[in-house]
Amino acid sequence: MPDSAVAVYSGGMDSTVMLRSMLESGVTVKGALSIDYGQKHRKEIEAAREICEELGVKHQVADLRGIASLFGHSGLTDSETKVPEGHYEEVSMKQTVVPNRNMILISVATAWAITEEAEAVAYAAHSGDHAIYPDCREAFASALDQAIQLCDWSSVWLYRPFVNLSKREIVVEGSRLGAPLSKTWSCYKGEALHCGKCGTCIERREAFHLAEIEDPTSYASDAPSLDSLIQCDWRYSE
Repeated sequence: MPDSAVAVYSGGMDSTVMLRSMLESGVTVKGALSIDYGQKHRKEIEAAREICEELGVKHQVADLRGIASLFGHSGLTDSETKVPEGHYEEVSMKQTVVPNRNMILISVATAWAITEEAEAVAYAAHSGDHAIYPDCREAFASALDQAIQLCDWSSVWLYRPFVNLSKREIVVEGSRLGAPLSKTWSCYKGEALHCGKCGTCIERREAFHLAEIEDPTSYASDAPSLDSLIQCDWRYSE
């Protein structure tokens, strides 16, 4: 664990639990960085700002909206491509891939970490992320860790505490820490409430169910019931 760090911070559950965990462990959090890369679900940045204010952490937003057109037809950034609904294991979920997103986010955070003289950049990829996202895999993170240690005269390394944890375990840890899970944002559609139907919403609901912790999230009125998801999906049972 580093003595100090800059956190890549989306305002989602994983990065919020990571941030809260670092604070409890005595890590000096030099700042939390959110990236606006033209994502449809910009509500996550609003959540990040609010949670950082509550936790007393300096928050910055890097405006990279100008590069959104470089991401092709990703469902997260392209206005003509719909965000798919269903579980992450479905082929359609590949439409939510933003090419090289984590390298971009971590690279920008590394620059800030160097400026702030932080020891590490923290990011909250977990064991389930790499099923469809190559830039969440440990091989990618290890290679990037080595690269950012060489990018400056001062050495910054990549701290990834959740890389071997499941989403369920992150929910359990967040509950133990008293992290503001109800204020976090996951939904890729970025509407008034979580849709309850896209891959990240289903993963969120699944995690609370498996953790046996009440889900504090408000979902849209047309979201399928949790019972119906459990009945048609074996992934809800361990």
